[in-house]
Amino acid sequence: MKKVILMRCGELMLKGLNRPYFEKMLVNSIKKAVGNLGESKIIKTQGRIFLEPEFDDYDIKKGIRAVSKVFGIVSSSDAVKIPCEINEVIRTTILITEELLKQNNFSSFKIIAKRADKSFELNSPEICALAGGKVLEKFPRLRVDVQKPDFTIYIEIRESAYLYTEIIPGMGGLPAGTNGRGMLLLSGGIDSPVAGWMMARRGLGLNAVHFQSPPFTSERSLEKVKELAGILSIYCGAIKLHIVPFTKIQLAINEKCPLDEGTVITRRFMMRIAEALAAKSGCQALITGESVGQVASQTIQSINAINEVVKMPVFRPLIGIDKNETVDIARKIDTYDTSILPFEDCCTVFVAKHPNIRPLTKEIIKSEKSLNIDELTADAIDSIEIIDIEPAYIR
Repeated sequence: MKKVILMRCGELMLKGLNRPYFEKMLVNSIKKAVGNLGESKIIKTQGRIFLEPEFDDYDIKKGIRAVSKVFGIVSSSDAVKIPCEINEVIRTTILITEELLKQNNFSSFKIIAKRADKSFELNSPEICALAGGKVLEKFPRLRVDVQKPDFTIYIEIRESAYLYTEIIPGMGGLPAGTNGRGMLLLSGGIDSPVAGWMMARRGLGLNAVHFQSPPFTSERSLEKVKELAGILSIYCGAIKLHIVPFTKIQLAINEKCPLDEGTVITRRFMMRIAEALAAKSGCQALITGESVGQVASQTIQSINAINEVVKMPVFRPLIGIDKNETVDIARKIDTYDTSILPFEDCCTVFVAKHPNIRPLTKEIIKSEKSLNIDELTADAIDSIEIIDIEPAYIR
Protein backbone atom coordinates (compact mmCIF):
# COMPACT_ATOMS: atom_id res chain seq x y z
CA MET A 1 0.00 0.00 0.00
CA LYS A 2 1.68 3.19 -1.23
CA LYS A 3 0.73 6.76 -0.30
CA VAL A 4 0.24 9.12 -3.26
CA ILE A 5 -1.31 12.49 -4.02
CA LEU A 6 -4.12 12.22 -6.56
CA MET A 7 -4.82 15.44 -8.49
CA ARG A 8 -7.75 16.32 -10.72
CA CYS A 9 -7.59 18.72 -13.66
CA GLY A 10 -10.49 20.87 -14.81
CA GLU A 11 -10.44 22.94 -17.99
CA LEU A 12 -7.42 21.08 -19.33
CA MET A 13 -9.73 18.24 -20.31
CA LEU A 14 -11.41 20.59 -22.82
CA LYS A 15 -8.24 21.66 -24.62
CA GLY A 16 -8.33 19.13 -27.46
CA LEU A 17 -5.16 19.03 -29.53
CA ASN A 18 -3.55 21.70 -27.31
CA ARG A 19 -3.94 19.60 -24.17
CA PRO A 20 -0.39 18.13 -24.16
CA TYR A 21 1.04 21.66 -23.99
CA PHE A 22 -1.19 22.61 -21.05
CA GLU A 23 -0.45 19.32 -19.27
CA LYS A 24 3.30 19.85 -19.71
CA MET A 25 3.06 23.34 -18.20
CA LEU A 26 0.93 22.01 -15.34
CA VAL A 27 3.40 19.23 -14.54
CA ASN A 28 6.24 21.79 -14.52
CA SER A 29 4.26 23.94 -12.07
CA ILE A 30 3.62 20.94 -9.80
CA LYS A 31 7.30 20.00 -9.82
CA LYS A 32 8.28 23.52 -8.80
CA ALA A 33 5.65 23.68 -6.06
CA VAL A 34 6.77 20.43 -4.41
CA GLY A 35 10.46 20.67 -5.27
CA ASN A 36 11.51 21.37 -1.68
CA LEU A 37 9.62 18.45 -0.16
CA GLY A 38 11.74 15.52 -1.27
CA GLU A 39 12.09 13.11 -4.17
CA SER A 40 8.92 12.22 -6.05
CA LYS A 41 7.71 11.43 -9.54
CA ILE A 42 4.73 12.86 -11.42
CA ILE A 43 2.57 10.44 -13.43
CA LYS A 44 -0.16 11.50 -15.89
CA THR A 45 -3.16 9.35 -16.67
CA GLN A 46 -6.51 10.11 -18.26
CA GLY A 47 -8.13 12.86 -16.18
CA ARG A 48 -5.69 12.48 -13.27
CA ILE A 49 -2.16 13.39 -12.27
CA PHE A 50 -0.44 11.45 -9.49
CA LEU A 51 2.48 12.42 -7.30
CA GLU A 52 4.31 9.34 -6.03
CA PRO A 53 6.90 9.93 -3.28
CA GLU A 54 10.16 8.03 -3.58
CA PHE A 55 10.49 7.59 0.20
CA ASP A 56 8.09 6.71 3.01
CA ASP A 57 8.86 9.84 5.09
CA TYR A 58 7.46 12.19 2.43
CA ASP A 59 5.15 14.79 4.04
CA ILE A 60 1.90 14.20 2.14
CA LYS A 61 0.07 16.99 3.99
CA LYS A 62 2.64 19.58 2.88
CA GLY A 63 2.44 18.17 -0.61
CA ILE A 64 -1.33 18.61 -0.66
CA ARG A 65 -0.96 22.20 0.57
CA ALA A 66 1.57 22.90 -2.18
CA VAL A 67 -0.38 21.43 -5.10
CA SER A 68 -3.59 23.07 -3.87
CA LYS A 69 -2.04 26.42 -4.86
CA VAL A 70 -1.11 25.30 -8.37
CA PHE A 71 -3.34 26.79 -11.05
CA GLY A 72 -4.88 24.03 -13.13
CA ILE A 73 -5.49 21.68 -10.19
CA VAL A 74 -9.20 21.57 -9.33
CA SER A 75 -8.82 19.28 -6.32
CA SER A 76 -6.49 16.73 -4.76
CA SER A 77 -6.64 13.79 -2.38
CA ASP A 78 -4.34 11.97 -0.01
CA ALA A 79 -4.74 8.49 -1.52
CA VAL A 80 -3.36 4.98 -1.19
CA LYS A 81 -2.32 3.05 -4.27
CA ILE A 82 -2.84 -0.71 -4.29
CA PRO A 83 -2.91 -3.54 -6.85
CA CYS A 84 -6.03 -3.58 -8.95
CA GLU A 85 -7.55 -6.69 -7.37
CA ILE A 86 -10.97 -6.80 -5.72
CA ASN A 87 -9.70 -8.60 -2.62
CA GLU A 88 -7.04 -5.91 -2.12
CA VAL A 89 -9.68 -3.22 -2.60
CA ILE A 90 -11.92 -4.79 0.08
CA ARG A 91 -9.02 -5.33 2.48
CA THR A 92 -7.86 -1.72 2.13
CA THR A 93 -11.41 -0.38 2.47
CA ILE A 94 -11.72 -2.21 5.79
CA LEU A 95 -8.32 -0.93 6.99
CA ILE A 96 -9.25 2.68 6.16
CA THR A 97 -12.59 2.28 7.96
CA GLU A 98 -10.86 0.80 11.00
CA GLU A 99 -8.46 3.77 11.22
CA LEU A 100 -11.30 6.28 10.91
CA LEU A 101 -13.34 4.59 13.64
CA LYS A 102 -10.35 4.64 16.02
CA GLN A 103 -10.29 8.43 15.82
CA ASN A 104 -14.00 9.29 15.41
CA ASN A 105 -17.38 8.25 16.72
CA PHE A 106 -18.80 7.67 13.25
CA SER A 107 -22.02 5.74 12.72
CA SER A 108 -22.67 6.02 8.96
CA PHE A 109 -20.69 5.75 5.75
CA LYS A 110 -20.89 5.73 1.99
CA ILE A 111 -18.72 4.26 -0.76
CA ILE A 112 -18.30 5.90 -4.15
CA ALA A 113 -16.56 3.89 -6.85
CA LYS A 114 -15.33 4.98 -10.27
CA ARG A 115 -14.19 2.34 -12.75
CA ALA A 116 -12.00 4.08 -15.34
CA ASP A 117 -10.50 0.73 -16.39
CA LYS A 118 -13.47 -1.02 -18.04
CA SER A 119 -11.63 -4.34 -18.10
CA PHE A 120 -11.96 -4.63 -14.34
CA GLU A 121 -14.17 -7.56 -13.32
CA LEU A 122 -16.84 -5.50 -11.50
CA ASN A 123 -18.60 -2.30 -12.52
CA SER A 124 -18.90 0.72 -10.20
CA PRO A 125 -22.22 -0.23 -8.50
CA GLU A 126 -20.97 -3.78 -7.95
CA ILE A 127 -17.74 -2.50 -6.33
CA CYS A 128 -19.79 -0.26 -4.00
CA ALA A 129 -22.15 -3.10 -3.06
CA LEU A 130 -19.42 -5.65 -2.40
CA ALA A 131 -17.04 -3.36 -0.50
CA GLY A 132 -19.91 -1.78 1.46
CA GLY A 133 -21.28 -5.18 2.41
CA LYS A 134 -17.90 -6.29 3.76
CA VAL A 135 -17.62 -3.09 5.82
CA LEU A 136 -21.06 -3.71 7.34
CA GLU A 137 -20.08 -7.29 8.22
CA LYS A 138 -16.86 -6.13 9.92
CA PHE A 139 -18.34 -3.13 11.71
CA PRO A 140 -21.96 -3.83 12.74
CA ARG A 141 -22.33 -0.43 14.42
CA LEU A 142 -22.16 1.26 11.00
CA ARG A 143 -24.99 1.87 8.58
CA VAL A 144 -25.04 3.11 4.98
CA ASP A 145 -26.25 6.69 4.47
CA VAL A 146 -26.05 7.90 0.87
CA GLN A 147 -27.32 11.42 1.69
CA LYS A 148 -25.30 12.63 4.70
CA PRO A 149 -22.74 10.01 5.69
CA ASP A 150 -20.27 10.62 8.49
CA PHE A 151 -17.50 9.56 6.11
CA THR A 152 -17.08 8.53 2.50
CA ILE A 153 -14.54 6.14 1.01
CA TYR A 154 -13.76 6.79 -2.65
CA ILE A 155 -12.45 3.97 -4.84
CA GLU A 156 -10.96 4.62 -8.28
CA ILE A 157 -10.10 1.69 -10.52
CA ARG A 158 -7.40 2.56 -13.04
CA GLU A 159 -4.10 0.85 -13.89
CA SER A 160 -3.98 0.48 -10.09
CA ALA A 161 -6.68 1.05 -7.49
CA TYR A 162 -6.72 4.29 -5.51
CA LEU A 163 -8.64 4.82 -2.27
CA TYR A 164 -9.14 8.05 -0.34
CA THR A 165 -11.57 9.78 2.01
CA GLU A 166 -11.20 13.51 1.27
CA ILE A 167 -11.38 15.77 -1.77
CA ILE A 168 -9.46 18.97 -1.07
CA PRO A 169 -10.38 21.95 -3.31
CA GLY A 170 -7.67 23.50 -5.44
CA MET A 171 -7.44 26.81 -7.28
CA GLY A 172 -8.63 25.57 -10.67
CA GLY A 173 -7.96 27.83 -13.63
CA LEU A 174 -5.20 27.30 -16.19
CA PRO A 175 -1.50 26.51 -15.62
CA ALA A 176 0.74 29.51 -15.03
CA GLY A 177 2.31 30.94 -18.17
CA THR A 178 0.03 29.24 -20.71
CA ASN A 179 -1.50 32.55 -21.83
CA GLY A 180 1.48 34.89 -22.02
CA ARG A 181 2.47 37.52 -19.46
CA GLY A 182 0.86 40.62 -18.00
CA MET A 183 2.31 43.67 -16.26
CA LEU A 184 0.51 44.21 -12.95
CA LEU A 185 0.31 47.73 -11.53
CA LEU A 186 0.94 46.65 -7.95
CA SER A 187 0.12 49.08 -5.17
CA GLY A 188 0.19 48.17 -1.51
CA GLY A 189 -3.60 47.89 -1.27
CA ILE A 190 -6.10 45.05 -1.31
CA ASP A 191 -7.26 45.27 -4.92
CA SER A 192 -4.20 45.00 -7.16
CA PRO A 193 -2.81 41.73 -5.72
CA VAL A 194 -6.24 40.15 -6.14
CA ALA A 195 -6.43 41.40 -9.74
CA GLY A 196 -3.01 39.92 -10.45
CA TRP A 197 -4.01 36.60 -8.89
CA MET A 198 -7.23 36.47 -10.92
CA MET A 199 -5.39 36.98 -14.21
CA ALA A 200 -2.64 34.54 -13.21
CA ARG A 201 -5.41 32.00 -12.61
CA ARG A 202 -6.31 32.40 -16.29
CA GLY A 203 -2.80 31.35 -17.27
CA LEU A 204 -0.91 34.67 -17.32
CA GLY A 205 2.59 34.91 -15.97
CA LEU A 206 3.10 38.13 -14.03
CA ASN A 207 5.60 40.95 -13.91
CA ALA A 208 4.81 43.92 -11.70
CA VAL A 209 5.43 47.65 -11.49
CA HIS A 210 5.27 49.69 -8.30
CA PHE A 211 5.47 53.48 -8.09
CA GLN A 212 7.38 54.85 -5.12
CA SER A 213 7.48 58.48 -4.01
CA PRO A 214 10.08 59.05 -1.30
CA PRO A 215 10.07 60.84 1.10
CA PHE A 216 6.25 60.73 0.93
CA THR A 217 6.38 56.91 0.87
CA SER A 218 8.62 54.89 3.14
CA GLU A 219 10.94 51.93 2.78
CA ARG A 220 8.45 49.89 4.78
CA SER A 221 5.79 50.48 2.14
CA LEU A 222 8.21 49.03 -0.43
CA GLU A 223 8.85 45.99 1.77
CA LYS A 224 5.10 45.49 1.94
CA VAL A 225 4.88 45.43 -1.87
CA LYS A 226 7.77 42.97 -2.09
CA GLU A 227 5.94 40.70 0.33
CA LEU A 228 2.76 40.89 -1.75
CA ALA A 229 4.72 40.06 -4.90
CA GLY A 230 6.26 37.12 -3.05
CA ILE A 231 2.83 35.75 -2.12
CA LEU A 232 1.63 36.08 -5.73
CA SER A 233 4.77 34.33 -7.00
CA ILE A 234 3.78 31.16 -5.12
CA TYR A 235 0.82 30.91 -7.49
CA CYS A 236 2.29 32.18 -10.75
CA GLY A 237 6.05 31.71 -10.53
CA ALA A 238 8.91 34.22 -10.48
CA ILE A 239 8.01 37.92 -10.86
CA LYS A 240 10.19 40.80 -12.01
CA LEU A 241 9.16 43.71 -9.80
CA HIS A 242 9.90 47.12 -11.35
CA ILE A 243 10.28 49.94 -8.79
CA VAL A 244 9.65 53.32 -10.42
CA PRO A 245 10.75 56.57 -8.70
CA PHE A 246 7.66 58.75 -9.00
CA THR A 247 8.25 61.76 -6.75
CA LYS A 248 9.40 64.12 -9.52
CA ILE A 249 6.32 63.37 -11.62
CA GLN A 250 3.90 63.84 -8.73
CA LEU A 251 5.52 67.12 -7.69
CA ALA A 252 5.26 68.40 -11.28
CA ILE A 253 1.59 67.41 -11.52
CA ASN A 254 0.83 69.04 -8.16
CA GLU A 255 2.60 72.25 -9.16
CA LYS A 256 1.36 72.70 -12.74
CA CYS A 257 -2.02 70.93 -13.10
CA PRO A 258 -5.47 71.57 -11.60
CA LEU A 259 -5.66 69.79 -8.26
CA ASP A 260 -9.00 68.13 -9.03
CA GLU A 261 -7.47 66.48 -12.13
CA GLY A 262 -4.33 65.30 -10.35
CA THR A 263 -5.43 61.73 -9.71
CA VAL A 264 -6.36 61.04 -13.33
CA ILE A 265 -3.21 62.67 -14.68
CA THR A 266 -1.16 60.63 -12.20
CA ARG A 267 -2.80 57.43 -13.41
CA ARG A 268 -2.13 58.38 -17.03
CA PHE A 269 1.60 58.67 -16.24
CA MET A 270 1.52 55.31 -14.48
CA MET A 271 -0.10 53.67 -17.49
CA ARG A 272 2.41 55.19 -19.94
CA ILE A 273 5.32 53.93 -17.85
CA ALA A 274 3.75 50.53 -17.22
CA GLU A 275 3.14 50.03 -20.95
CA ALA A 276 6.73 50.92 -21.80
CA LEU A 277 8.07 48.50 -19.17
CA ALA A 278 5.62 45.80 -20.29
CA ALA A 279 6.87 46.04 -23.87
CA LYS A 280 10.50 45.81 -22.69
CA SER A 281 9.86 42.76 -20.51
CA GLY A 282 7.77 40.73 -22.97
CA CYS A 283 4.32 41.38 -21.45
CA GLN A 284 1.31 41.60 -23.75
CA ALA A 285 -1.20 43.33 -21.42
CA LEU A 286 -1.53 45.58 -18.39
CA ILE A 287 -3.43 44.51 -15.27
CA THR A 288 -5.00 46.88 -12.74
CA GLY A 289 -7.21 46.49 -9.67
CA GLU A 290 -9.81 49.07 -10.72
CA SER A 291 -13.51 48.54 -10.01
CA VAL A 292 -16.16 50.82 -11.50
CA GLY A 293 -17.18 53.60 -9.14
CA GLN A 294 -14.98 52.55 -6.22
CA VAL A 295 -12.92 55.77 -6.16
CA ALA A 296 -12.78 58.98 -8.18
CA SER A 297 -10.28 57.62 -10.71
CA GLN A 298 -12.51 54.61 -11.39
CA THR A 299 -15.60 56.24 -12.87
CA ILE A 300 -16.27 55.44 -16.51
CA GLN A 301 -15.18 58.93 -17.53
CA SER A 302 -11.93 58.63 -15.56
CA ILE A 303 -11.19 55.16 -16.93
CA ASN A 304 -11.74 56.44 -20.48
CA ALA A 305 -9.32 59.31 -19.88
CA ILE A 306 -6.74 56.92 -18.38
CA ASN A 307 -7.07 54.35 -21.19
CA GLU A 308 -6.46 57.01 -23.83
CA VAL A 309 -2.68 57.01 -23.29
CA VAL A 310 -2.05 53.29 -23.95
CA LYS A 311 -2.55 50.91 -26.85
CA MET A 312 -1.89 47.68 -24.98
CA PRO A 313 -4.95 45.78 -23.64
CA VAL A 314 -5.78 46.64 -20.04
CA PHE A 315 -7.26 43.80 -17.97
CA ARG A 316 -9.42 44.88 -15.03
CA PRO A 317 -10.74 41.61 -13.52
CA LEU A 318 -12.30 43.42 -10.53
CA ILE A 319 -14.28 45.83 -12.68
CA GLY A 320 -17.70 44.47 -11.65
CA ILE A 321 -16.80 43.11 -8.20
CA ASP A 322 -17.68 44.86 -4.97
CA LYS A 323 -15.17 45.39 -2.19
CA ASN A 324 -16.45 42.60 0.05
CA GLU A 325 -15.94 40.06 -2.72
CA THR A 326 -12.42 41.34 -3.29
CA VAL A 327 -11.65 41.10 0.42
CA ASP A 328 -12.91 37.50 0.46
CA ILE A 329 -10.51 36.58 -2.33
CA ALA A 330 -7.64 38.44 -0.64
CA ARG A 331 -8.20 36.39 2.51
CA LYS A 332 -8.34 33.18 0.48
CA ILE A 333 -5.02 33.83 -1.25
CA ASP A 334 -3.26 35.15 1.89
CA THR A 335 -2.63 38.73 0.68
CA TYR A 336 -5.17 40.47 2.92
CA ASP A 337 -3.14 40.72 6.15
CA THR A 338 -0.21 42.21 4.27
CA SER A 339 -2.36 44.57 2.21
CA ILE A 340 -3.92 46.20 5.29
CA LEU A 341 -0.59 47.03 6.93
CA PRO A 342 -0.73 50.83 7.48
CA PHE A 343 2.07 51.92 5.17
CA GLU A 344 1.21 54.60 2.62
CA ASP A 345 1.63 54.31 -1.14
CA CYS A 346 2.03 57.02 -3.75
CA CYS A 347 -1.69 57.03 -4.59
CA THR A 348 -2.33 58.78 -1.28
CA VAL A 349 0.04 61.65 -2.10
CA PHE A 350 -1.48 65.03 -3.13
CA VAL A 351 -5.05 63.70 -3.29
CA ALA A 352 -7.65 66.42 -3.91
CA LYS A 353 -10.41 66.86 -1.37
CA HIS A 354 -12.95 67.05 -4.20
CA PRO A 355 -11.51 65.30 -7.30
CA ASN A 356 -13.21 65.62 -10.66
CA ILE A 357 -15.14 62.36 -11.07
CA ARG A 358 -16.29 63.11 -14.63
CA PRO A 359 -13.18 64.40 -16.35
CA LEU A 360 -13.23 65.11 -20.07
CA THR A 361 -10.27 63.60 -21.88
CA LYS A 362 -9.76 66.76 -23.95
CA GLU A 363 -9.54 68.84 -20.76
CA ILE A 364 -7.04 66.43 -19.22
CA ILE A 365 -4.89 66.61 -22.37
CA LYS A 366 -5.06 70.40 -22.23
CA SER A 367 -3.90 70.41 -18.59
CA GLU A 368 -1.02 68.05 -19.40
CA LYS A 369 0.41 70.53 -21.91
CA SER A 370 2.07 72.30 -18.97
CA LEU A 371 4.16 69.17 -18.35
CA ASN A 372 7.11 67.78 -20.25
CA ILE A 373 5.57 64.32 -20.47
CA ASP A 374 8.29 62.64 -22.56
CA GLU A 375 11.12 63.89 -20.35
CA LEU A 376 9.39 63.02 -17.07
CA THR A 377 8.47 59.56 -18.34
CA ALA A 378 11.93 58.83 -19.73
CA ASP A 379 13.65 59.97 -16.51
CA ALA A 380 11.44 57.67 -14.43
CA ILE A 381 12.05 54.68 -16.72
CA ASP A 382 15.81 55.28 -16.76
CA SER A 383 15.88 55.24 -12.94
CA ILE A 384 13.89 52.07 -12.27
CA GLU A 385 15.13 49.28 -10.04
CA ILE A 386 14.24 45.68 -10.95
CA ILE A 387 13.89 43.12 -8.17
CA ASP A 388 13.61 39.42 -8.94
CA ILE A 389 10.94 37.89 -6.71
CA GLU A 390 11.31 34.12 -6.37
CA PRO A 391 8.51 31.93 -5.01
CA ALA A 392 8.82 30.91 -1.34
CA TYR A 393 7.42 27.43 -1.92
CA ILE A 394 6.37 25.27 1.01
CA ARG A 395 9.31 23.63 2.79
